[in-house]
Amino acid sequence: MGKFSNLEPLELAELACFTMMKKFDAQKLPPEGHFHYHQGVFLSGFEQTYLNTGKKEYSDYIKKWVDSLIDEKGELVCEYNVNTLDDKQPAILMFRFLEETGDIKYEKAIKYIVSGIEDWPMTLEGGFWHTRQCKDQMWLDGLYMAGELLTRYGAKFDEDRFFELVHRQAKLMWDNIRDEETGLLYHAWDESRTAKWADPQTGNAPEVWGRAAGWYIVALCTILKYMPSDCEYRADLITYVQKYIEAFAKHQDAKTGLWYQVVDRGDDTNNWTETSCSALFLCGISMALKAGYIDSSYRAVADKAYSGLADAMEDDGKGGVIMPRICIGTGVGDYEFYLARPTSENDLHGMGALLLACNAYHEIR
Repeated sequence: MGKFSNLEPLELAELACFTMMKKFDAQKLPPEGHFHYHQGVFLSGFEQTYLNTGKKEYSDYIKKWVDSLIDEKGELVCEYNVNTLDDKQPAILMFRFLEETGDIKYEKAIKYIVSGIEDWPMTLEGGFWHTRQCKDQMWLDGLYMAGELLTRYGAKFDEDRFFELVHRQAKLMWDNIRDEETGLLYHAWDESRTAKWADPQTGNAPEVWGRAAGWYIVALCTILKYMPSDCEYRADLITYVQKYIEAFAKHQDAKTGLWYQVVDRGDDTNNWTETSCSALFLCGISMALKAGYIDSSYRAVADKAYSGLADAMEDDGKGGVIMPRICIGTGVGDYEFYLARPTSENDLHGMGALLLACNAYHEIR
């Protein structure tokens, strides 16, 4: 049993917030001066911690970061890559500030960022390329990077067309990237079958990479959270949630409660349990349990996953916590490529995943 194994999930979330607030001023979060999903994912977890605790310092921390990157006209005054979906995800942080303050700068910034998706290059069936340079390629990450943003935008500004657009992305991934035998989704898909990693028959990436697989379930559950209750696309998305959780729950490591870097190859001793994907899977299961999409038997899977995550955490010797074994950001590759990826501690997308998981699990306690 690790030092933090007995912490309640919200206690662990607050410890993670404390650790990172002590390390970084909000404006210095890496990559500093860049409007990027690393900070966006992390601060999304911060926001959930604020909503579950009501502690204003968490909201203030998020606002300091957001306000350091936009001016009073709602224009971005920072590095922002218009060619990747990754740099659009943090816009989700502005919706609450728009609602709470009424400050038009947040609306202007949101609308500017969403406008960059209006002419986004797509596959023949209307699937977003992962970046403007990744011709014909859909990556699972993309549903998380754009899905919540577009769904919340559609709900906030009465733009129902965005619900169809988001549903189309999820469906194309489900139809093209999913392995029917295992029910799991590969990291990516190339419509043209020309990428070095693409299967010449299916166009799929060769492996089920944990964190990308985790992005997909969290994206589905978050999209459903903000999609109107009478929306015609909800039934499809709920079916995907149910079938997908059934598939990946089978690959939870019996000993640790975690999931592997390459999800469906846990029988290989060279494979290793990865903490950020484990957190994302826990988050998705917890959100689905709260919403009633899956039956209560999955509570045992969530319990085991949280226990495993808490047990994996390490003491930083400074009153804080270390989240180990976070795979660094990665492209698409073969099995050996994923196994050889370096790991980091307490990087933002790992800690963000942990915060999202702890808060979602707290909400079903």
